[in-house]
Amino acid sequence: MRIVDVPGSLDDRTIDQFAASVGAWPPDDRLLVDARATQFASPAGFTALLTLGQAVAEAAGPRPLLHLPTSDNVSSYWAKAGLLEHAADYFELHGKVPRRRRAEDSDVLLPVRPVREQLDVHAIIDGINDKITQMLTEQLHHEASFIGGFSQSLSEVCQNVVEHAGTGGWVAAHTYLFRQRLGRNVAVISVSDAGIGFRRSFEGLHARQLGDRWTDGAAIEAALIHGQSRFRDPGRGQGLMAVKRFVSKWNSKVSVRSGTARVAIGPRNWDDEDPRTDDLAWFPGSQLTIVIPAKAGGS
Repeated sequence: MRIVDVPGSLDDRTIDQFAASVGAWPPDDRLLVDARATQFASPAGFTALLTLGQAVAEAAGPRPLLHLPTSDNVSSYWAKAGLLEHAADYFELHGKVPRRRRAEDSDVLLPVRPVREQLDVHAIIDGINDKITQMLTEQLHHEASFIGGFSQSLSEVCQNVVEHAGTGGWVAAHTYLFRQRLGRNVAVISVSDAGIGFRRSFEGLHARQLGDRWTDGAAIEAALIHGQSRFRDPGRGQGLMAVKRFVSKWNSKVSVRSGTARVAIGPRNWDDEDPRTDDLAWFPGSQLTIVIPAKAGGS
């Protein structure tokens, strides 16, 4: 059995440590995912955990174990966020499993939801518009024009899972205080899938042009920075470009991780992540996270 240590704080940056702990893929041994010491998980952390479980199942590997956080408060929040409901489909859960159900009526989080087909995308967007409005107006103090852009960005990201991944994915969103860097509330939305990743999705059109320079990082940049697509049709490939324009306009951040690389676009006044990071530990599929700060002068 291979022990996979979950960091004390699991988010879009510490997924790198999590991935390194997974080791070779597909796993030869049964995985024991140890989250006993974990004190915090962002939407990126929740969706990454489910992506790992999903990827193991799709690789026909032995069902992994998940040791839940020792802290009752943390494990209760995981239940509230909808993680445990879905994790039970992929993991053998160990530890004290809270009876608490996911909180659909919360004004600060959108519980984890699956994205598996076109109908899921429409259901997600149609079902959470009120929640998005509540999160972004009451928690982040943004106007209606901002909310429309946020909803559109979420739709584009989820659509990419359906069109490109070759399998299902997950979406979650939370608002919380970004104390150290901003001193303001932020909304964090993450979408993760266990699919083929950016490099394989794009290589039919772009790999030959770049040769040895065709890497995970180059593939992410092709989509996020240059708006390229795996389709030859004019006008395709604009989904991530729309996300890029949105975050640039609203002092926000987007980061995309796929395979062994991550590309991030964020404002220098509060984000210190490198624009591109290569040679990371490999992780299944693709992970995208958007961070949106509260309006200046708000909380």
